[in-house]
Parts: sequence; structure tokens; C-alpha cells
Amino acid sequence: MPLEVVDDRTARLLPVVDVAPYALLTIVGAATALLDPGPDDAVNLGLCVVAMAWVLVMYTLRPAWRVRRVPMAVFFVGFLGLLAVLVLRQPAFGFVTPAAYFFAFGLLAWPWRVLGVGAVAVVAGIAQASGIPLTDAGGIALHAAIILVNVVPLCAWAWLDWRGDQEREERARTMDQLEASNRRLAASLAENAALHDRLVAQAREAGVRDERQRMAGEIHDTLAQGLTGIVTQLQAAEQAVDDRARWERHVTAAIGLARESLREARRSVEALRPEQLRDGRLAGALASVAREWSALHGIPVELTRTGQERPLPPDAELALLRTAQEALANVAAHAGATRVGLTLSYLDGQVALDVRDDGRGFDPARPPVSAGGFGLVAMRQRIEGLSGTLQVESEPAAGTAISAAVPA
Repeated sequence: MPLEVVDDRTARLLPVVDVAPYALLTIVGAATALLDPGPDDAVNLGLCVVAMAWVLVMYTLRPAWRVRRVPMAVFFVGFLGLLAVLVLRQPAFGFVTPAAYFFAFGLLAWPWRVLGVGAVAVVAGIAQASGIPLTDAGGIALHAAIILVNVVPLCAWAWLDWRGDQEREERARTMDQLEASNRRLAASLAENAALHDRLVAQAREAGVRDERQRMAGEIHDTLAQGLTGIVTQLQAAEQAVDDRARWERHVTAAIGLARESLREARRSVEALRPEQLRDGRLAGALASVAREWSALHGIPVELTRTGQERPLPPDAELALLRTAQEALANVAAHAGATRVGLTLSYLDGQVALDVRDDGRGFDPARPPVSAGGFGLVAMRQRIEGLSGTLQVESEPAAGTAISAAVPA
């Protein structure tokens, strides 16, 4: 297992470890030689010098080795062995064991830390119990007790220290994970914000397109139809220059159409809601449109209402009214009809409008072009935009039927 510098606490211990072994070995060696001189003093001092040289060569001069496994293992075992020999020769060298504790706590990782601390505690216990004879069981038991008193609390301290290291590392990992999560969250928020901006831009563009489409329909249903009627009346007036009464009637009708178109354009700009629906309901608005169209083109229009009349959403009323206007405009422009029928049906869950004529009809696969090509397309888009349906039935020489239905 590796021996390594494990945390910030180790970094704080290292300056003490750098000085403590030299100081303790010097002080204890000199003190024993001066206070208790004996024949072994020279050997003991020599062992002190060897121990200090060991620390110098293997530790002090090799800071890069302190995080390497094998060199630190060799260093700690060698220092502890020299210290054990010194203690056995002179118990006073037990005072050097704090330096060994520093090495054990500062350099050894779990589980070697607790083993190293236990070994140092055994050496310290031997030094402390050196004055007790081992001649009887009591002495041996007391010897063992002193060693245990050193080993148990120091090993427990080593275990608690390791647990503290684990908790600190766990907190550090948790903080790193939180920071990483925060960075990911910030990136996700930035990505979501960018996506939101794109969606808003797309929605705005779609809204602009829808509004343009709606305005195109409004212009077609009001100005284009009015201008078509004006052109028709003026052409008729041009052909009736010899008949003063007919000429005046067509010119008067053209002027009326122009004024009505102008009013309708202004109303469309104000609210995009036709005058016929401003103060009434759909049935009355259809009756007004049918009456005006019949008077203008001289073609009778029969309006039929079925079911119980009820209020409709404004956009549904407007869509059905515009469909009727567009269908009547197509009849005037293409059908050559003699009769037109409008049927407004209030059904369960929907309202339907049918426009029928007895004109020349057409092939549905090749519908006639009206008002710049917007006619049937405008009706279908308007009705389907409300989740409704539009059906066109026609045959050449068999008339045309247009049926529009919207949810009520």
C-alpha cells in the first residue's frame, strides 16, 4: 500500500517533522551522556548520528520522495528500527517517539498509518515500562498494560484521524460535484435561454406570417371584392352610354361600392371585424350581405337558417361571413347563375354554411382563378385555421356547392 502525503493537515505537520527528529535526538543523546554517563554512551551517540543521517539522506534532502511509496516505506521502517534499538539500549530515548509519531501521522496513508502509529506506541510503551522487572507475572502484566495504554488510544486517534480525512475528502468531492452540477446547470440554463430566444423568434415570425396571411384574406374579402364590383359596374356603364338611366344606375352602384369598400377598409384597419357583424349576429350579417349582393348583381339569393341560433366566437362568425362573401363573389365572376341559395345550420358542436348556385360549374381539379388566385385557397385557410372543414362540390353545367363548417 502507498505511503503518501494525504491532506492539508500533513502539509502543516511537515515543518515540525523537519526539525523535531534532529532536536530530540540531540537533546536526549546529550542529556543521557551528561546526566547518566556510561560505557554505552559512545555507541548511543553513534546511533543518534546514524539516525539523524538517515533522516537527512532519506527525508530532508529528498522532498520529492515524500509522496513516493517505496522510499517513504523504507525511511519510516529504518527510522523506527533505529529508534527501537536506542530505546532498548537507553529507555530515555523514548522521548524521541514524538518525532516517530509525526512521521506516522504525516506520511502514512490508511491502513498503514494505524499500523505505524501502533508500532511507535509499542516502542513508547517499552520505554515507559523499562523500570518494571519482567521476573514475574505481575511485572509482565504491568508491562503489557503500559504498552496497551499507549497503543489503544493512539491507534484510536489514528482511526479517528483517518475518518476525519475521509469526511474531508467526501466533503471535497461533494463540493466538486456541486460545482460541476452548477456549471452544468448554468450551461443548461444558457442553452435553454438560447432555445427560448429561438422559439420566441420563430413564434414571432410565425405570428407575422399568420398576420400577413390574415391581412391578405381581409384585403381580398373587402378591397379586392369591392374593386371587382366597381370594375364590373363601370364596364357595364361603359356599355350603357346610350341609355342614360342604365348608365346612371351602374355609376351610382360603382360609387356605392367604392364608398362601402372605403368604409370596410377603415373598419378592417380598426378592428378587422365587418360592419355586418358589428351590431348583430351571423344570420343577420349574412342576410345583409345576400341582400346587397342580390341588388348589385340582379340574381336572387335565398337565405335559410336551421337549428337554434346561438352566439358564436367572433373569429368563427367572421370566417363564415367571409366565406359567404367570397363564394358570392365567385358566383358573380364565374358561375353565370340565375339562383343562389345560402343555408346557415346550427348543429351539435358546429355551425355549417352552404352556398349553392345553378351556374355553369367547374372541374374541382381545375378551379377557376379569382382575385389573383386567392379565392378558394383563402376560404380553406380561414376555415381550417379554426379547426373547421371546407368542401367544394361542382360539375361542369351542374352548378357548385361550397360547404364550410367550424366548431361552435
